[in-house]
Amino acid sequence: MYKYLYALLFSLLLISCKSKDPKDSTPKEVKEEMSDNPNQTVTTAIGDITLPAPYATESEVLVSNVVGWKDGMTPIAPEGFEVNAFAKALKHPRWTYVHENGDVFVVESNTRNSANQVTLLRDTNNDGVADYQNVFVSGLNQPFGMLIIDNTFYVANTDGLYAYDYTDGINQLTGSGKKILDLPAGGYNNHWTRNLITNADQSKIYISVGSGSNVGENGMEYEKRRATILEINPDGSGEIEYATGLRNPVGMDWNPVTGELWTAVNERDKLGNNLVPDYATSVKKGGWYGWPYSYYGQINDPRWSDDPHQDLVDKAIVPDVPLGSHTASLGFEFYTKDAFPAAYKNGAFIGQHGSWNRQPLSGYKVVFIPFDAAGKPQPPRDFLTGFTAKGSDKDVYGRPVGVTVHNDGSLLVNDDDSGIVWRVSAI
Repeated sequence: MYKYLYALLFSLLLISCKSKDPKDSTPKEVKEEMSDNPNQTVTTAIGDITLPAPYATESEVLVSNVVGWKDGMTPIAPEGFEVNAFAKALKHPRWTYVHENGDVFVVESNTRNSANQVTLLRDTNNDGVADYQNVFVSGLNQPFGMLIIDNTFYVANTDGLYAYDYTDGINQLTGSGKKILDLPAGGYNNHWTRNLITNADQSKIYISVGSGSNVGENGMEYEKRRATILEINPDGSGEIEYATGLRNPVGMDWNPVTGELWTAVNERDKLGNNLVPDYATSVKKGGWYGWPYSYYGQINDPRWSDDPHQDLVDKAIVPDVPLGSHTASLGFEFYTKDAFPAAYKNGAFIGQHGSWNRQPLSGYKVVFIPFDAAGKPQPPRDFLTGFTAKGSDKDVYGRPVGVTVHNDGSLLVNDDDSGIVWRVSAI
């Protein structure tokens, strides 16, 4: 059946990486044939997941309408937790970095009309609300990831990694900074974000770079150093691709038990309402995770049927934890503090920015992945909800993205479209 369909696809359209829109270029009759194929079951680290055939459902477009939070409203946390606004009136607070001295740095950045700055927040009286706010650095280009190593403050703009001289406790950066690494700019559906983390001894920096397309439809020559996690030295030298085939990896952190690098990945579009599920996964050095030729291991993407790259498909690693289709799972951080109940220790929080191409909406919440004593993941569960409005198919109050554990053990959640950083604390 698959051989027949691949031949039919080739003869009808020669669908390849050069097609401008893989969805529109696939004939209706081919989609109908493929939609009749059986479901496929894949074994992940948390158990089996059954995936529908490509085109089993239409690929929907349903863009949410952000209505904002009314006075007194907050997201909903589990019993035993409370939620308050740590900071308000920010301009798309996309991501947060907490320094060891307690300073909270928030990037105000967006796809369009971006503020292009980093804002410093401080809670000087320890009441869970930032009472000091100042623009730390401005004039950036869609900044996202931040990192402090010794006397250097790093900012990952969409087109490059910049290093600034930094002194602990300062209120504002001075100087223009030094560009130490060029990064490929632009991207499909907000793949402009470049995140940063370092390793335990701070000898390496890791940079997440999303793909520039959905499935390589513009040509793979435009995907160099993309859909990857880069590893460099702190001065920008020594670059390697640590892992590849990750369509849009954003949040990254180290498993506190096993020492493995983990990331949250925003998967591909236009194969149907329930394909392909986003995921969180451990990341093996030198590993390849399938994009754009396959997904969830060896499931071929039909849009590459004329040139399936089967040798690579056969090597593709199955991701560990499925997180739902089109959820825009972006934030990722392990919880290593002791302020939350013991069940949360060494588990991971995921910020799901929410779908634009699924009916009904999916994501728009923070989920939690428990990990057992051996550092192995368990099935995820909802943690922070209430972002979608009841009685509406598209109204939402906000869109959570970054999830960052504060030094006091609370969880900071960036609600970028509502301009709020929420604080979740245990009662």
